[in-house]
Amino acid sequence: MFGQPVSRVMERRKLLLASAQTSVGKAAKMMASKQVGAVLVVEGERLVGIFTERDALFRVLARGLAPEETPLAAVMTPDPKTIAPDKSFGHALLLMHEGGFRHLPVVENGKPVGIVSARDALDPDLEEFVAEERRRKYLQETR
Repeated sequence: MFGQPVSRVMERRKLLLASAQTSVGKAAKMMASKQVGAVLVVEGERLVGIFTERDALFRVLARGLAPEETPLAAVMTPDPKTIAPDKSFGHALLLMHEGGFRHLPVVENGKPVGIVSARDALDPDLEEFVAEERRRKYLQETR
């Protein structure tokens, strides 16, 4: 899995884009409806920042800012690190670990095309674990 290109891992992620003027409240509603932890902030097609669930907690709620009145531009991480879709997923995880963040925008020719998260590394193993647990439960029920 770690040797796979990022493009194969990111296909399962739902990409959310918003302008820097979008309110935190609106972005949070978008994130909740798609069940994702980050929004990529763009100007036109160019990535200018990222806003995550941690940003909502630490940069908005903890500071007592009004989500409906606060634009993403005021609380996003500007110019985030990115990765190309042909780079390995292992390289993406290394960048996230070294930078202390959980989401990494995937950019091709200057345009955001996806996002990967540290959780993506767990998903295949977790799916295998759940399948094995179901198999064992089924075997117990049929005995």
